[in-house]
Amino acid sequence: MTTKLREKVLAKDGCNIHYWVSNKRKSSWIVFLHGAGADHNMFNEQLPIVSEEFNLLMWDARGHGLSRPLGKNFSVKLLLDDLIEIMNKEGIEKATFVGQSMGGNAAQEMAFYHPDKVEKLVLIGCTCNTMRLTGLEKFYLKLTPFFIRMYPWRKLVNTSVKASALKPDVQEYLTKAFGSIGKKDFSRIFLATAACLHYEKGYNINKPLLLVYGEHDHTGNIKKIASSWAASESDCRLIEIADASHCAHQDNPLQFNAVFRSFMTP
Repeated sequence: MTTKLREKVLAKDGCNIHYWVSNKRKSSWIVFLHGAGADHNMFNEQLPIVSEEFNLLMWDARGHGLSRPLGKNFSVKLLLDDLIEIMNKEGIEKATFVGQSMGGNAAQEMAFYHPDKVEKLVLIGCTCNTMRLTGLEKFYLKLTPFFIRMYPWRKLVNTSVKASALKPDVQEYLTKAFGSIGKKDFSRIFLATAACLHYEKGYNINKPLLLVYGEHDHTGNIKKIASSWAASESDCRLIEIADASHCAHQDNPLQFNAVFRSFMTP
């Protein structure tokens, strides 16, 4: 990590949740929320471009990185509870939330249940929590637990890594991060993330939104629904990141960072 942040720990519900803050007493905060199986290090390339102008918060969500154990009742709602407690502890009333995959789902839930805490959203490689799924998408979602149980752990990690990133160094990082979690917790995290989807007819986020996906992201319906999702929002920038997959900000940080900085400092 190139930007100096202070590590702190919140003990909550049997888990020591590690998080990092850089509070320069400025008015605006950015909260970084990593994807399932990853940790705070997945945003290392983004910190330098915003560290001088914003206060920063990043974490290892429970069950990830240094924040163990996962516990018995893991859910995206529990992640929100954890995050709100950290925000209250640090005096953060409102922030821009930058979320990748599971982190993006959590950021959307923050906007849905606590819109007063959200200034802007940056969503990277994640589906829309509140859009109606097609019959085929529902079918595949129901089959997911079966496929996860069927895959040997090493093959599951390898398949997940290849679906997530193109660059060898990013694949290496994800292999290490995923592997440290173990199949049981990895599966529970993945399934709990899928369980947070809830169709809400007519709902819009109604916040400034940067929606980003990788040119080669073939996970779920992310790329398929991006255009219609963006069109449904009144203030949304939709960006396809070239030469990138699911972790687009890591595969092509140069393009992503330019778009991200422009969005944060228009």
